[in-house]
Amino acid sequence: MSIYTRTGDEGKTSVIGGRVMKDDERIEAYGTIDELNCFVGQAISQADSKQFADMRQHLLQIQHELFDCGSDLAFVNLSERRYKVTAPMVVALEKWIDQYEEENPKLERFILPGGTPLASTLHICRTVCRRAERRTVSLGATHEINPEVIRYLNRLSDFFFSAARTANARMNLSDIEYERSAKVFRG
Repeated sequence: MSIYTRTGDEGKTSVIGGRVMKDDERIEAYGTIDELNCFVGQAISQADSKQFADMRQHLLQIQHELFDCGSDLAFVNLSERRYKVTAPMVVALEKWIDQYEEENPKLERFILPGGTPLASTLHICRTVCRRAERRTVSLGATHEINPEVIRYLNRLSDFFFSAARTANARMNLSDIEYERSAKVFRG
């Protein structure tokens, strides 16, 4: 089997139910989700298998769920839609966020993204996730989409923030507060 098909040489690509231009907002949305998935894979590769076993498992599940998000956004024919992203997936993210937050020091101010390599990658995941969310919101403004994808991406960016802080905390590395930040978080 050849990896190349030549079907996209004219700037179009296939989606479920048709073909669209490669810069279509649908492709932008799930293409950004694919980019995010790559960074999640990088984070997994940076997470020690013992110290971060729970986080590695969560991130692996998230990789599968990001494929579900992309799949849900790839439908252009309403009659063919079988959504994969569901409300319980958002609830699971909230549970994980709460678990990580129990390990994190109290947060009062904005922090600078960074710290350990794992935490830094998780912060990249957070910002790419926010972009994926923006692209999905734009798509949803002009096309019917599964609204759970937007909720999932919104909560997922919160997950990455909490997980990044936990990655630093488990390595006994303090987050660096933004020096001109007022107290913006209330405990």
